Amino acid sequence: MSDPNKAAIAAEKEALNLKLPPIVRPREDIGAETSAQSKLLHYRRHKEQKKTINQLVIDGAKRNLDRTLDKKTPLSPEPDYPPTMTSEIKKKGFNYIYMKRCVESSPIVPIQQEWLDHMLMLIPESLKEGKKREELVESLINEVSSDFEKSMKRYLVKSVLVKPPIKWLEDEGGPLPESPVGLDYSNLWHSSYLQTRSQISANLHIVHPIMKMLLDLGYTTFANTVLLDLTGIRAKGPIDCESLKNDLAIQIKKSEEKIMNTWYPKVINLFTKKEALESIKPEKLDAFYNCVSILMSNQLKDLLKRTVEGFVNLFDQEDQRGLPIFKMELTFDDDKMEFYPTCQDLEDVVLGLVERIAEALQNVQTVSSWLSGTSTTVSLDTELPEHVLQWALNTLKVAVHRNLEGARKHYETYVEKYNWLLDGTAVEMIETFQAEDHTFDEYTAFIGKFFSLASEIMLLPQWVHYPMVRLDCEDLKTGLTNKARAFANILLNDIASKHRRENECICSEFEAIKEYALKVPETTEEMMDQIAYVEKARTTGIQELVLRIEESKRRMSYFLDVFLFPQEDLALNSAVLMWPWKINPIFDDNDELIENAKHNKENELIAKREKLILEIEKESRRMEEFTEFAELDRMQQYVVDVRQLQKRIQESEEAVQFINKEEELFKWELTKYPELDKLKVNIEPYQKFFNLVLKWQRTEKRWMDGGFLDLNGESMEADVDEFSREIFKTLKFFQTKQKKELQEKRKAAKRRSLGEEKVEDEPKENPTIAMCSTVMEQIKVFKEYIPTVSILCNPGMRARHWKQISEILGYDLTPDSGTTLRKILKLNLTPYLEKFEVISAGASKEFSLEKAMHTMIETWDDIAFHISLYRETGVYILSSVDEIQALLDDQIIKTQTMRGSPFIKPFEKEIKAWEDRLIRIQETIDEWLKVQAQWLYLEPIFCSEDIMQQMPEEGRQFQTVDRHWRDIMKFCAKDPKVLAATSLTGLLEKLQNCNELLEKIMKGLNAYLEKKRLFFPRARCSGKVAHSSGRFNAPEYS
Repeated sequence: MSDPNKAAIAAEKEALNLKLPPIVRPREDIGAETSAQSKLLHYRRHKEQKKTINQLVIDGAKRNLDRTLDKKTPLSPEPDYPPTMTSEIKKKGFNYIYMKRCVESSPIVPIQQEWLDHMLMLIPESLKEGKKREELVESLINEVSSDFEKSMKRYLVKSVLVKPPIKWLEDEGGPLPESPVGLDYSNLWHSSYLQTRSQISANLHIVHPIMKMLLDLGYTTFANTVLLDLTGIRAKGPIDCESLKNDLAIQIKKSEEKIMNTWYPKVINLFTKKEALESIKPEKLDAFYNCVSILMSNQLKDLLKRTVEGFVNLFDQEDQRGLPIFKMELTFDDDKMEFYPTCQDLEDVVLGLVERIAEALQNVQTVSSWLSGTSTTVSLDTELPEHVLQWALNTLKVAVHRNLEGARKHYETYVEKYNWLLDGTAVEMIETFQAEDHTFDEYTAFIGKFFSLASEIMLLPQWVHYPMVRLDCEDLKTGLTNKARAFANILLNDIASKHRRENECICSEFEAIKEYALKVPETTEEMMDQIAYVEKARTTGIQELVLRIEESKRRMSYFLDVFLFPQEDLALNSAVLMWPWKINPIFDDNDELIENAKHNKENELIAKREKLILEIEKESRRMEEFTEFAELDRMQQYVVDVRQLQKRIQESEEAVQFINKEEELFKWELTKYPELDKLKVNIEPYQKFFNLVLKWQRTEKRWMDGGFLDLNGESMEADVDEFSREIFKTLKFFQTKQKKELQEKRKAAKRRSLGEEKVEDEPKENPTIAMCSTVMEQIKVFKEYIPTVSILCNPGMRARHWKQISEILGYDLTPDSGTTLRKILKLNLTPYLEKFEVISAGASKEFSLEKAMHTMIETWDDIAFHISLYRETGVYILSSVDEIQALLDDQIIKTQTMRGSPFIKPFEKEIKAWEDRLIRIQETIDEWLKVQAQWLYLEPIFCSEDIMQQMPEEGRQFQTVDRHWRDIMKFCAKDPKVLAATSLTGLLEKLQNCNELLEKIMKGLNAYLEKKRLFFPRARCSGKVAHSSGRFNAPEYS
């Protein structure tokens, strides 16, 4: 390039430098509000400086290399560039690039650490755990910081420079927001600068002297002031949450009042002076006061912010000298372990204090509002920024959670060790233990576990100290201890109840021994039982009870240490221990009582034996009187006497059994009473005889004077024969007995006379034998009346037969309710019995035929058709009618035979009607089965629409048959009994009509199949041809 061109470019650069204002470098402390930001800024500067030094070293190395190459290679002449390459467009482009680099070299405020913290807070903690994830987070933070720096440089360039419309300039990454727009320094700007300076001096009220006074007043007032005095808060020791909350709220209130009573009046005093507003134009007065309000708001906000920061710093993990100590308790309420106050309540109190600080100084009136004195006041904007509050709340949350971890772990230790006492596990263990059978020692061991647990809990420390919490565990310890002791008391009450029941059982057994031993025995058996009982009690019984008392004493010694007995239990325990000394005098009293009772019972037994002998003698004399009974009219009295004597004999037998039992108990020889056995044997024939005669007399009375029509010749004849046999046996028995007695008397007389010959008198006639003979004669006479009864009391006799008999006699003999056998016998009907017998025989034959006819009719009451559903049609069909048809055939033959009998005439019409009905039923069933067979065959065929279309006439006929068939089977299904099912009016005719239609349908179907065979000559069966035209197969019916 030529020298003139170089000079022109240098002149243009100088002119541009004159146009641009000097670049004001920002202060080094900009953006370094925190120590972390300062460190980051120093780090970035160091990095940039190192990068710049490296670049300078590289550029120097390149220049040295170029110089070396230039020495070796001669410089080529300057090319002759076209004039377009030195145009104004190129100059503007180079100028913009140069100025852009200058702007980009300005220091950029790095991204604030607070923003990065907010970004990290949005990431779940689970995604930041682990070494690799920490490295990833660090790389992402570096990337974000780099992107922020590039974006700030672009924004700075965009704000300061206006990019000329040159195409070859590099793309800057897309458009940025339009406002603010960078100043165009390519044009003259001096006049606009002066104008802007004038506007700033007229509108920038911050440089007003009174503003400096206001700032100085705020600095002197608030420089070392906060709303809360937090020094020494830890030295106060443990404090309640509410107390701390109230104390700090009072401090805030007092500080607020102090500020309003000191600083605010001074501020107002500044603006009440005349010289304060001399240089302020009236139209700028509102803006001036707005500036004042903003300065005051910033001062108060800074005070609130420092107060919040000071409160938050109390909870700094690295410096815990100011950390307050809160009182917390582990409580036991409603079987639950809880914190009081809860962790959430404590957190709410701490966070609430921040909110309470933020609520302070929110009603400070603006200067303009105060000076105007209007009723509507305007307050300063002293509300803390949201990010400050959010930072404070988040920091405190983390700190509170971190400082409560120790208390929570201590609480979890209690839960882990002792929660089984509260969650139902202990209750379940105790219930299971109580449901099982355990010994007393097992109970005491189990109870000891709960008492040991209670002691262990009580030995735990009452207070546990943590950096922010003093945890009081006394209430929880007391509650858990009481709970463990309560479970132990449940088991104690259980075994105490068992101990009480055992003691009561021991006392009751001793009482039972005492009561039984001192009871006066009423019978010998009771006395012997008492002797055995007391003897057993003296040996094994008392020994077992003494062992049980020893066990009870062992239990008592345990209970005295752990259980408080009520008064009644103490008395019971004392009674149990005293019984072994109280029982021996009772046994002595029993010995004396038994000795007296034994002497009395022996005397009573001797008296009972003597009384029994006298009673047997009386019964023997009474027995001898029975042989003299001879009056048949007094037979009822004889029976009563025999029964009374039998009862006395039975009582004597019972007395013998009692005496023998007593003798056996006393170990005496058993007494025999043969006379009593003889009486039992001798009275039995008289009892049978008297009862038999009495029964005969009553039966004869009933036959002779009872209803005549109620008599039955056959049963009467059987009963008379039975009476005759029994009387005959009794007669033989007494005759044999009389002979034996006579022989014994003769033998005894011979022994007395010592061989003297003496003619004995003939024996007297025995009255009992005489009564037997008399009764035999009565029965023989009554037998002659039986033919008359058999003829006239025939069950087949009807009014027509009595009419015939009456015609033979010449008067009406028809019996009524007053007719008796005795009356009939008085009529002397013996000459007419042969004629009556003929009529009675005919009546018997007629009766048998009538009975047979009714039997046949009644047989059909339980006979019913067997029906079943046919496939899925919902229609019933008949099945298994062979038995019904066989019964019909049998009864038709019987009916026809009965009609041929000469005795059927009285009910000929009934038998003819029954025969007709049987024949109709048979015909109906035959027609029914024919219809069913055809319907089962045709129903699958005519279900096909194709068949119905090709055979419309036959289809209509089948629908008629199908409708009748369904109605008939529906009626049959309601009552399937044969007589009811076949009683439908016109059933036979309807079935015959259906069979006629079915014959026509079958003819049409055969013609149709024949026609199909002509079209399908290779078809061999009608089933296949039919299947080719529609849906049907041959039916299956059995």
